[in-house]
Amino acid sequence: MRTTILPAIFLAFAFCHAEPWPRHTIDKSSRGADGVRLADVNGDGYQDITTGWEQGNVIRVYVNPGLDKTKGKWPTVTVGKVGSPEDAVFADLDGDGAIDVVSSCEGRIRTVFVHWAPGDRATYLDEKAWKTEAIPVTEKKSSWMFAVPMQVDGKRGIDIVIASKGRNARVGWLESPENPRDLATWKYHHMQDAGWVMSLRKLDVDGDGLEDMIVSDRRGKGSGTYWLKHPGKDKVSAARNWARHDIAGNGKEVMFVGVWASKEGTLDVVTPLRAGSILWSRGQSGEGEVKWQTSEFTNDRFTGSGKAAAIGDIDLDGNLDLVYALHTGKDRKKPGVSWLSYKDAITDKVWKLHDISGERGVKFDRLELIDMDADGDLDVLTCEEVDQLGVFWYENPAR
Repeated sequence: MRTTILPAIFLAFAFCHAEPWPRHTIDKSSRGADGVRLADVNGDGYQDITTGWEQGNVIRVYVNPGLDKTKGKWPTVTVGKVGSPEDAVFADLDGDGAIDVVSSCEGRIRTVFVHWAPGDRATYLDEKAWKTEAIPVTEKKSSWMFAVPMQVDGKRGIDIVIASKGRNARVGWLESPENPRDLATWKYHHMQDAGWVMSLRKLDVDGDGLEDMIVSDRRGKGSGTYWLKHPGKDKVSAARNWARHDIAGNGKEVMFVGVWASKEGTLDVVTPLRAGSILWSRGQSGEGEVKWQTSEFTNDRFTGSGKAAAIGDIDLDGNLDLVYALHTGKDRKKPGVSWLSYKDAITDKVWKLHDISGERGVKFDRLELIDMDADGDLDVLTCEEVDQLGVFWYENPAR
């Protein structure tokens, strides 16, 4: 990856126009692409993608073809067929070195599934080599929305934190048994009641060496963005031990959060509100209580419903910027994906908006900032499910 610092005049030229960024489609052959999650499944140093297609009822994996082919369609495999998937995430649940996929389903299905990867790496892209099974303890229990693989209890294999929406909504974790392949022996442990969970992000918030869980919950009396403190590996089974600490947006309809952790221990959590404005919360990681300072900002070009945010230095000027996604509704004259920069500080009340997506796309999902073409700047990976743009990435013109 090149690290050359370009002159400020070049950076200014690169961003002085309002042209949308080039969009590169990975796949648009199904319906309702709903989220992108990343992992290197084959050890080649490139990030691969898994996505659930909500209306297409399929879970797919996209294997990164390498830098010379990343702007075209990627090698693809349908790893399972399930109804109403809301999320898919990579995890090697049985520890065999083959990266499996976990999907979370709502609708009438209301179940978490495991899609077991073939042990032979040569057959990873062979649909027939994959096996799909439900986790019995989750079946018909809730409308599952999100999952995060996480070592919760320090025992056996990787565990899974899961969350849901609607009736009986909750945040909890699935305990990996002695034999992870025996899905009937996975146990569910409750952590928190919920309304409609949008985000789960694992992070050691308080610097005690244990991963905590950042949650954004958009509905109900407990709505807002908060974190659940890991109580210690011998206390994780009881919900009362997972202490809730609020970050921002209490009582508001919060969406997909963005998280940034600096090497100096500063934590930034950005919470988009469905109503349109954005909350930027900054805290300092350290043992004990974390105190957050939150500022709210907007832009007069925002329209539609706020959806997702991600943090990164987009224009390479050394300052943190924000990438922001909307559900634009009927207004197609405003960008559904944009990036925002501040003038003086993150506490500015109005941030400058720069177009990324143009007028194509209506309902975007969570965002990943990743240098897809290894040119030294952050590109934007996402998906869209109304205009059926599918899974794609926008190429940052900064370089």
